[in-house]
Amino acid sequence: MASKSKTREITIVENEGSFSTFFKKFYNEKKEFDFEGISALRKLLSNEKAKLLNIIKTKKPNSIYELAKILNRDLKAVKRDIKLLERFGFIDLIAEKSGERERLKPVIVVDSIYISVKL
Repeated sequence: MASKSKTREITIVENEGSFSTFFKKFYNEKKEFDFEGISALRKLLSNEKAKLLNIIKTKKPNSIYELAKILNRDLKAVKRDIKLLERFGFIDLIAEKSGERERLKPVIVVDSIYISVKL
């Protein structure tokens, strides 16, 4: 059976001279996130997060620590970016046991993002 495509839909709406942004969790899901404006959207879809998503997709790191090493970035900054991407449903963190430790493996859960701007 083929896996179902998961899409993130982002709608930006002009409202009295400013933009409001709403995230729909996945196609056909009712849950929406109020995401404060274009600047917040820009932070979510920054070049650093695009690199992060690309590395997760192509290299499939086994932990956030490994991801930070591949990106040559500070672990704390990578964790912050991962938590934001997880909050908005771009990735999931899968808990895996490694000896006595538990590590979180980042996995991409969407395969496309649609952005529409309504004026």
